Amino acid sequence: MRNWLKLFSLSAFFSEMISNRRGVVFMKKIDLGLKAGSQREQLRNRLSYKPNVFEFYTDENDFTTEGIKKLTEAILQVKEHGVKDIILHHPMRYHGEYTELVAPESQFKELNYFIDFSTNQLLQLSFDYGLQTLLHGSYSRHTEKMIALYPSFSEARDVVYRKLDKFARLGQSRIMFENSLSRLFYYGFEDEDNFILNRNYRLAFDLSHCFIKVNADNTKLCASLKRLKPNVVHYHLVDSMGLTHDSLPLGEGKINWEDVLPLLNEKTSSIFEIKLADENIATEQIASYRYLTDIYAKLNKRA
Repeated sequence: MRNWLKLFSLSAFFSEMISNRRGVVFMKKIDLGLKAGSQREQLRNRLSYKPNVFEFYTDENDFTTEGIKKLTEAILQVKEHGVKDIILHHPMRYHGEYTELVAPESQFKELNYFIDFSTNQLLQLSFDYGLQTLLHGSYSRHTEKMIALYPSFSEARDVVYRKLDKFARLGQSRIMFENSLSRLFYYGFEDEDNFILNRNYRLAFDLSHCFIKVNADNTKLCASLKRLKPNVVHYHLVDSMGLTHDSLPLGEGKINWEDVLPLLNEKTSSIFEIKLADENIATEQIASYRYLTDIYAKLNKRA
């Protein structure tokens, strides 16, 4: 029990100065950041660990009248447990189709309506309760078939960025955009990173998405983390072999976490976005938290 308490106490640490071979840097605190839906059993399990960051993964059922009521109650429950950083992840699908911003309105009228409606609902909750809304710039599985519906790739890309610009104006400091695995809104390559930086979006950085995009190249992952750091407000900490969207626990993939940890923006939030064997039990998320606190301690000791 003492060891567990010692590990969990790290979630309350402020950023500390550490030294490495390149000099003195600030190292991000280790958040105990967990994800869940609004289901009662998942909430009970996550809150038992006393997280300081919580991310709700919403789905289309959360946007009925009853669904919004249930989601709001879940948000208030998490806030009552003292969690200050709460993120609302936009639903990935609607009626089986991915909520792709690139979806042409002429062919996907209902999908586009749902994307706008659900984003507005999440932003209203975010402004009302001091939360953050996370929206994907793209996904990957159905992206190419949608791009093919445009006269050119550049036109498809322009549509995505016009929509992101619109949501950025609407959400202001309450919205962030997450990187994809497709050729729309991805991180890892200098030209695209700089293009995104120049638009001054608030960014959510999924490390596994970037790592897969750069073909498991840790050097390129770290370079992207450095470039985008000023605009990143939230991280999805998750490992990968760099081939497919495997969502592995930290330490089970090929990401070099000792190199990554000092590069994270120390003023951000983060969660462990790990694929769970049982969605009602956060075992793999907690194991990843313990793994990263060990890395943190090792780097601190080395300093």
